[in-house]
Amino acid sequence: MDHNTIEQGKTMAIISYLTIIGSVIALILNNDKKNEFAAFHIRQGLGLCSTYLILGYFIGQFDSWLISIGFWIGFGILFFYGVIMAASGKTQEIPLIGRFYQNFFKNLGK
Repeated sequence: MDHNTIEQGKTMAIISYLTIIGSVIALILNNDKKNEFAAFHIRQGLGLCSTYLILGYFIGQFDSWLISIGFWIGFGILFFYGVIMAASGKTQEIPLIGRFYQNFFKNLGK
């Protein structure tokens, strides 16, 4: 990817990590432009948001603030990592599950 592609896609890439609504908005905005950098981070952000929602439902069943705090901190770190990578113009996958998101959402943004 060239520097121009990264600079044009930074805003959409950062927006993609701001809840599931941000991921959908970034996906819609990138639908016409097909920015490769933004598409990478949209796949990461959409996967992270959907995993957060699905696991959050099951974690909520434990009714324990210790488990919930650990869950929030863990996902908070992953979201923060994604935003930092998007803001710095890097296409580095989220640790542990980033490769899965790239494969699962491979048709998004292409």
